[in-house]
Amino acid sequence: MSNPIVLSLGELLWDMLPGGKRAGGAPVNFAYHAMKNGAEGWAISAVGEDELGDELVAKADEAGINTVIQRNAWPTSTVEVSLKNGIPEYTIVKGVAWDHILYTRQLIDVVSKADAVCYGTLALRSPETHATITELLKHTKPGAMKFFDINLRGDHYSKELIEELLGYATVFKINDEELLLLRDMFDIRGTSGEDASRWFLDEFNLDYVILTAGSAYSTIISRKGESSTLDTPHVEVVDTVGAGDSFSGTFTARTLLGDSLADAHRKAVNTAAFVCTQAGAWPEYPAEMPDYLAEAGK
Repeated sequence: MSNPIVLSLGELLWDMLPGGKRAGGAPVNFAYHAMKNGAEGWAISAVGEDELGDELVAKADEAGINTVIQRNAWPTSTVEVSLKNGIPEYTIVKGVAWDHILYTRQLIDVVSKADAVCYGTLALRSPETHATITELLKHTKPGAMKFFDINLRGDHYSKELIEELLGYATVFKINDEELLLLRDMFDIRGTSGEDASRWFLDEFNLDYVILTAGSAYSTIISRKGESSTLDTPHVEVVDTVGAGDSFSGTFTARTLLGDSLADAHRKAVNTAAFVCTQAGAWPEYPAEMPDYLAEAGK
């Protein structure tokens, strides 16, 4: 059996961290960690015809991510990242290369082969990339996992956009802070995290809803009635950049490779904990991933 193909759609950028620039972008982070967990990782994005773009393409190639990266006259994206107790705050510039991803036959061909496609809200802030990504989502093969990792940033989202993207999704991932906004947005105030997750599962006919709550816990519920809740292991945090994406990429790869929900969840939690101990979103993996949950007696 060949490795499943996991494809990300959206932003590829430089995270400008206090310690220097590191390659990132939530969808591409997802593809990297899916690749590290047994999938064939692919990314569709755009960078500028500039030195930063050259470096970013080389970095993705060096990391082992297969890419279909368009080059255009807009600047390669950089995001200023400030850290407060290891938690990132992002300043995201508009008018960058990935705001202008063109819809092409090459992109359709790549999407049609994918076993899972990941996307979020940020890359769809511009009309051009919005049109491209939503059209590409119509070309996924039957049964492909469509993973909507909401990743709310700044004011680059709306209820209409979220509803539109949920309409394509089979998996929906949110964190506890995002859920606070969504409770008001969808008028489901007063619900528990699990009840709100089940509301989205039923309302949008999803296969899975994933709720992460930072250093507290994460819960995954499925259409089949299964659920898994795990406490987040406590580790020495360097920064949390890309931790949520690593959770998503790991869960997707392991699910496609046949792991049970509980096993895929456990691996996702351990990967995210490891990423928190490293700088940046694409750390090198150790020969054997630590089992932080076992160390915590979980």
